[in-house]
This record gives sequence, C-alpha cells and structure tokens, in this order.
Amino acid sequence: MRPVHEVATVRAAEEALMARIAEGELMSRASSGLADLCWALIEEASIEDPRVCLLVGSGNNGGDALFAGAELARRGARLDAVVFSDTPHDAGFTALRLAGGRHIPAKHTMAASERLVDADLVIDGIVGIGGSGALRPVAAELLKSAYAGGALVVSADIPSGVDADTGRVADADAVVDADLTVTFGCYKPGLLLAPGRDHCGAVALVDIGLEATLPRASVHVLDDDDIADCVPEPGAEDYKYSRGVAGIAAGSAAYRGAALMCAGAARCGNVGMVHFLDRGDGIAPVVVDHFWDVVASTAAPASLGRVTGWAVGPGLGTDPGAEHVLRAVLAAPTPVLVDADALRLLREPGPAEDLQRRFSEGHPTVITPHQGEFAALGYPLTDGTDRLAAARRAAADLGCIVVLKGPGTIVAAPSGTAYLDDRAGAELGTAGSGDVLSGLTAALLAGAAARGPLDMEGAALVAAAGVALHGDAGRIAAEGGRPVTAMDVLASLPDAVGAVRRGRSW
Repeated sequence: MRPVHEVATVRAAEEALMARIAEGELMSRASSGLADLCWALIEEASIEDPRVCLLVGSGNNGGDALFAGAELARRGARLDAVVFSDTPHDAGFTALRLAGGRHIPAKHTMAASERLVDADLVIDGIVGIGGSGALRPVAAELLKSAYAGGALVVSADIPSGVDADTGRVADADAVVDADLTVTFGCYKPGLLLAPGRDHCGAVALVDIGLEATLPRASVHVLDDDDIADCVPEPGAEDYKYSRGVAGIAAGSAAYRGAALMCAGAARCGNVGMVHFLDRGDGIAPVVVDHFWDVVASTAAPASLGRVTGWAVGPGLGTDPGAEHVLRAVLAAPTPVLVDADALRLLREPGPAEDLQRRFSEGHPTVITPHQGEFAALGYPLTDGTDRLAAARRAAADLGCIVVLKGPGTIVAAPSGTAYLDDRAGAELGTAGSGDVLSGLTAALLAGAAARGPLDMEGAALVAAAGVALHGDAGRIAAEGGRPVTAMDVLASLPDAVGAVRRGRSW
C-alpha cells in the first residue's frame, strides 16, 4: 500500500528530516534519483550524444533540476538551462556551471526556444509542489518549443501548473505535459486526481528517506498485494457458502442489460454463489436463463441469511416499487452497495433514514456515484472543486463509503480514510461499465463478510480493490487498441483477478 500525503505534511516531514541529516543531503538524494531515471529514459530511447535542457524556476524544485542536469552532463549529456528566476538555487547553479552547462534567461525567448527545440530531453523544474495556478505566459510559450522538437519531458516532483494537493489545472494551455513525473519521498494527491493526473505521464517514486518523519497516511494507493488479499484463492475446506453469496437487486423491463451485467460481474467476484432478487417483473428468469449458476427468489433480502452482501440499483428505476426494493435491501444486516437509480432514491426520507441507521448499527454501505449522481445527492462538482475533499465530506455526512467515479476514482470512508485509483483508463467510459463495477464490488464485499466481520474501514479497502480490478479488466480488454464495451470488461474480470493473484499488474 502506497501512502499519499498533502503538501503541508510533506514540507513538515522534509524539515524534520533535514534537521537530522547533513546540509544538502536531501536535495542530493532527490536530484540523484531524478538523474538516474532521466538517464534510464535516454538509454531506453537509444539517444546518442543526448542534449538535455532544464527549465529552472526558483527554490528547491529548480535546485533539483540543476543538480540532476549537472549529473547528466557528467555522464555525457550536452546541457542547457533556461532560467525563469533572477535568483535560481545558488548551489545548483554553481553545479551547472562546473559541469559545463550553459544557461540563458527565459526572457530571451528566441534563444531559449532554439535550445528547447534542439533538446532530446527536457526537465521541468519550474515550480514544484508548492506552486499553484497556471504557468506564466513566457513559460507556456516556451513549452511549445519543447513539444515541437519532440523532446521527452520529465517533471520534477509534479508537472508545473498542476496543484499538488487537488490535481487542479488552472489553464490547460499553461501546464506541463510530462512523459514521466519523478516524485520525491511519497505520492501527492495531485498526481492521481483529475485533471492533474492526465499531465503526469508515467509516475516514478524516488525514496529520499521521508518515511521516518512522515505521519501515518490517511490516503493510499493500493498495490497488487493489497488487491490480491481481497480475492484469496479458495482453500481446501471452502465451499460455496463459506466463500460468500452476493445478492443482486437490479434491472427492470427497460434495463434488462443492467441486471445481466451486474449479476455477471458478481459471478466473477470470487464468491461461491450469486442470488438474484426476483421482483416478479420477468427479469429474474432472463438472468437465470443466461447464467445457469445464478439462483433467484422473491424472499425478502433481510431474511436471506446466507447472502453476505448486496448490490442494489443498476437499471432498477425510481418508482415507488424501486424505493421499496431499495429499503428492503438496506434492511439486510450485510454490506450493501448502492448504485445508479437507487442513488437518487437515497434523497428520499425513508432511504436516508435507513442509511443513517445502517451506519449507527455498523453495517457498511457503499455508494458509487458518477459526477451527475453525486450532484443529485447534493454534492455538485465544478472545475475548481477538490474532489478528494468532496468525497470525504459526503462520506462523513452520509455515513457511508463513497466511491466517486471518474478519472482517478476516489474511495472515501466516513473516518477520512481514502484510496485513490491509478489503474483505470478512459476505456471504462462505456455504457454498462458502472453496472459491472457494482456487481464485482458487491461480490468482493460479500466474500470479505463471509470470511469474517467487516467494518467500515475494511469495506473501504475492499471497495478500492473492486475499483482497481475493474480498471485492470478495462486495460486487458483494450489491449492492442481494441474498442471496449462493458461486456468486454466483464469478460476480462477473471484475467484481472488471476493477474493480481500472480503478482502481475496490467
């Protein structure tokens, strides 16, 4: 599990560490790691006699770039620096000169542009994690020269123009588009939250020794091992009920496909059985005819003791009958995932009371809104909204786990614990993809509840694993540039589970 920390926390940890180590050691660790990864990129691209150009702002971020550039020059690179400050990092600037690097003020735009057009690799050290807002016009204009020349672009810590805490980008035309972002010490939220994550390229973490001074994180990114723990292989003593039973309440005459995709995904969620709620509307026979291993009944969800987790909402509708189904499912003393149509019904007095009752009784509820559904719940998002803060606020207000879907999906628990997804791609933006996520995650929750008591914190981790596996399945389905439908994502779920069990990321 990889911790994610906000800028103020990182700054405090850096200050505490610098009090313990030699002066300049922290920057040496960061710049050395940056130089190593830049050189690896040069070698991977088979660039001979590489030309490196630094974009240097004031402060430590500029210093990191200067020291890294000096190290690259010692390895054989031809080095230039475009300097945006009258007071660049003093020791870094000295290192640049001693390594034979040339420098030019950014205000000399024509000459600076020529250096950038000729560069094979550009290191962005303009702002760093302490910056906010758009790049100044001269920087934005010079970046065009770097892109025009086809240089590889590497950002130090975070692309300049991206807010490190929120991922906010003030101006899409005044932000660095990196091929690689080399971040120091720990991940920052802006590397993982949209739209900032879309400007980072690949993200590599350099260990600079901050672990000793960083507090325990409340925000994390899951690793393969964390996800694999949520889909354990059956043991010799396991049987269908010990592995968990996922209950599905989904679909309607208008949306039969939602029932099929939700139930189909639950079948791939590592449980022993899927139980479909028969509402007497003809959907249950369709599901059972399609999936012969799914069982159906009209019994009240709360009476089905062997069902250990439920999904309710996909394609359900919003009429009084649908609200009755939602409340019946919320009455079950198991984890419940609420999605799609049922989310809009949560604003009604009865379901809202049920949600709070479940929280007080310790039964985890997971809701999975996209941006429009989140707004319908009373949490509108704008371009400037801090999505992580909004998800956490909603989780605390509603007493449930919020899976705020979108680029960089966020999973937030009422306690403030949160997980940021770094696996899903744009291929998941297809009709029915959310129904697949609902069925899969409900099954993972059901399996976890069958293995032992599942509290809100544990359910949040399981929900984050569902998001990750859904993302992996999308990437598998999209291999080779194939167009992706929700059914392709569903069909790829077993491969996604198998991959994390074997320690292979997609």
